Amino acid sequence: MSFFSLLILALAMSTDAFAAAVGKGACLYKPKFREALRMGVIFGTIEAITPLLGWLLGQVAVTFVESWGHWIAFGLLTAIGLHMIHEGLQPVEACESKPTSHSFWKLGLTAVGTSIDALAVGVSLAFLDVNIFWAASMIGLATMTMVTLGVLLGRTLGALIGHRAEILGGLVLIGVGATLLITQL
Repeated sequence: MSFFSLLILALAMSTDAFAAAVGKGACLYKPKFREALRMGVIFGTIEAITPLLGWLLGQVAVTFVESWGHWIAFGLLTAIGLHMIHEGLQPVEACESKPTSHSFWKLGLTAVGTSIDALAVGVSLAFLDVNIFWAASMIGLATMTMVTLGVLLGRTLGALIGHRAEILGGLVLIGVGATLLITQL
């Protein structure tokens, strides 16, 4: 997998976290850069760990399904992409109050929820010739950056673009899966 493909994958993986961050930022009272960066680090760290876990699971399975790996990667990426599109089409929830920060546990749970797709992507990366540490680092860094920006943009853009970013990310993941399939056939 090329550097460019990994970069596109990392950006696509970060769009659901970006969408969540825009929503979280919209629900904060004048979010500061420090709070946005804190949220970015929490999301980025969790988003970097989950593909590693998925890759480990995939390594166990790779010997059993090696000849079908490109089809499995395509299927997983397409399913994740479709799920992201579905989530992006759901109505946006309104904020109840405007605190100045969110609790670590609330952010951690949200980050885990948005990184489940990264776990599945990690499984699919086990079937490809990819340096998983490089890929996980790129996914984590892209997520940290996108979440930090999302929180800061959230107060001005709010619900306007939040879910649309998730739809775009889903379409990109389907495109990456199709590209992998075509190049492996």
